Amino acid sequence: MKQPQWFSLLGLAARARKLVTGEELVIKSIRKKDVSLVIVANDASDATKKKLQDKCNFYNVTLIFAADRDQLGSAIGKHERVVVGVIDEGFAQKLLSIL
Repeated sequence: MKQPQWFSLLGLAARARKLVTGEELVIKSIRKKDVSLVIVANDASDATKKKLQDKCNFYNVTLIFAADRDQLGSAIGKHERVVVGVIDEGFAQKLLSIL
């Protein structure tokens, strides 16, 4: 089965070390304004979704919901991931154009 194009791009960003994963690390990066884009799994808990939406709105960071935790994790070559933050502006813009 062929993976969507954005999966490949997310994997490339992970290999280039331009991602932050995990809820607490992503929130810390949002506060420092290091993150350009936040991707949250559709199957994340409502509390996690609300917390990340509020942080992203306050700090003016783009937030999107995509895939589920298994797909998000496999796209970056890790186990399940609920939230991923993209540090690099170029990767973030390309991901947004694809999604």
